[in-house]
Amino acid sequence: MTITRFAPSPTGYLHVGNLRTALMNWMIARKAGGTFILRLDDTDPERSKQEYADAIRQDLEWLGLTWDRMERQSERLDRYAAAADTLREKGRFYEAFETPTELDLKRKKQLNMGKPPVYDRAALALSDDEKAKLRAERGEGVWRFLLDHERIVWTDGILGDISIDAASVSDPVLIRQDGQVLYTLASVVDDTDFGVTHVVRGSDHVTNTATQIQIIEALGFTPPAFAHHSLLTGPQGEALSKRLGTLALRDLRAAGIEPMALLSLMARLGSNQPVELRADHAELIEGFDLGQFGAAPTKFDADDLKPLTARYLASLPYGAMADELAELGVPDDLAPRFWEVLRENIETRADLGPWWEILRDGAVPLIEDADRDFVIDALARLPEPPYGPQTWADWTGAMKDASGRKGKALFMPLRMALTGRARGPEMADFMPLMQARPRA
Repeated sequence: MTITRFAPSPTGYLHVGNLRTALMNWMIARKAGGTFILRLDDTDPERSKQEYADAIRQDLEWLGLTWDRMERQSERLDRYAAAADTLREKGRFYEAFETPTELDLKRKKQLNMGKPPVYDRAALALSDDEKAKLRAERGEGVWRFLLDHERIVWTDGILGDISIDAASVSDPVLIRQDGQVLYTLASVVDDTDFGVTHVVRGSDHVTNTATQIQIIEALGFTPPAFAHHSLLTGPQGEALSKRLGTLALRDLRAAGIEPMALLSLMARLGSNQPVELRADHAELIEGFDLGQFGAAPTKFDADDLKPLTARYLASLPYGAMADELAELGVPDDLAPRFWEVLRENIETRADLGPWWEILRDGAVPLIEDADRDFVIDALARLPEPPYGPQTWADWTGAMKDASGRKGKALFMPLRMALTGRARGPEMADFMPLMQARPRA
């Protein structure tokens, strides 16, 4: 059975970069009829917050990315301790006591000598007495995994064949001095315990994957299939890292972006397939193929979400909007026609309310100085509602005869007088919906 997972840390709100990882793993599981696990990597008690955990679930529910089970790493500390004991027994775990300053000096010395800044394993030469003395002076040390200095190879689901020389990588710290278990160990234990078969994550994890493969094998398990997607950049290729705070999913939701617009973009971004608006999750899943994605940095432009959102809304039948229109107060007998007329003239759902206010209460006319006398005369000739499908043609025809105006000079001032806007639906369709004349 195919089992995937999405493993955010509840230390902040989800952003578009997180969504890319979540969506790929979700689609792999759903396409195979497998299991999708939501795992909260909350082993950092200081930074992990319940409000962020709640927000993660809310964002995924908003997008319809449902999970089959949820796990919290904070509830699995015993399992990580047991794995650490296994690594000690196998001679693959050792305690090191260097301070951050000492490690920094070592790295600078190695770089000055033209060597890679890799931990020199000095701690392996410490005697038990020396360790006890350091422990008394500095407290507990960190625990590092002893890498086998050989090439670590795997076939990546996106990047292809990968080969990393373990000698070029520092023995990773798996347990901090304060006893906190770090991601590299906790994730390995979870993936093996839960039977995860596929792991998709960002390309910044490639080196981390290499070390995790050795840890998994040292614990006696077979690594899952790994794939590393490209990282997102801004529309000009700039790093997104400083902007991710403004690209939180909760902010996109507040801006009126539709879930299917966001999912449609993210499901194809970075692949060799064009971005196309999908009607539902089934269409997303049907067209998904991990092999279609490339390694090159992928440009993301939040402005691309706006036309996709407008197109999605325009595609919705009245039945999908009936409850929302009722909440706005649009009468049942008027609501179907209201939606038909407005559906292609809104960018987000929030636009519906102001349009209904215009129809119900009358617009505040928008009048250019050069058109003032013309508009005042036109409004004086405007009959009281209700209006019919011929009202706009009759009224504009009468004003054409009275003023000699035609084309844009005729129609635009009258549109702006009736709606207070320069753009909108066809006026012949709009006027029969009007409940009130323009406001004085």
